[in-house]
Amino acid sequence: METGLWKQFDRIVVFDTETTGIEFGRDEIIELGAAAFSAEGETDCMDLLLRLSPGRTLPPFITQLTGITEEQLEQEGVEKADACEAFCNLLGGGERTLLAAYNAQFDLNFLYHFLRPFGRADVLRAPRFLDVLTVYRDRRDYPHKLNDAITAYGLEDQAVNSHRAVDDARAAAVLLEAMAAERDDLDRYVDLFGYSPKYGVSGRRIASVEYRPQPYQRVRPLYEVTETL
Repeated sequence: METGLWKQFDRIVVFDTETTGIEFGRDEIIELGAAAFSAEGETDCMDLLLRLSPGRTLPPFITQLTGITEEQLEQEGVEKADACEAFCNLLGGGERTLLAAYNAQFDLNFLYHFLRPFGRADVLRAPRFLDVLTVYRDRRDYPHKLNDAITAYGLEDQAVNSHRAVDDARAAAVLLEAMAAERDDLDRYVDLFGYSPKYGVSGRRIASVEYRPQPYQRVRPLYEVTETL
């Protein structure tokens, strides 16, 4: 992955979640995928289906979106504790680790609620954070789905937005590299998340992250916006 971010970081981990819904603390992760990179390229990855909690069911629209079925989760899924341990091992630790995702506020909130029951939410204290969606919103006007970004940068032969966790994580990494090649100011977005002025910040605020309003239509880079919340 070619980017000036390597001046600050030794390890970049791009991750994605598939969930039973959008309610933090109520819905749960059903698939957790991540790819770890050094300056030389991808060094490690994980892609795990997670068993549903007892009594939980998988909404039909999630199966339609992802292709994941309850039968798959039962037969191929791992226990949440095992997935927690696998993710923590892949993440590693230290201030020279960058944790990135497309719409990171969503995935980090789910990740926090996932790790907390196992006493592992503290692994999120050391890394710095990068929201790939925030960067993309500064590069192109609405719409801003991951698939729109893949198309906008002509990455269809390198990335796919399949709504499967590791595919989407790798797609976000490919997009990140393409945006760095276009204008390598990615370091200005570390721990800086944009949010819709209409809807506000969703979920739990991350203490180390600065939040700034980011309209759908570009005006100037978010790091030049002085208004914060």
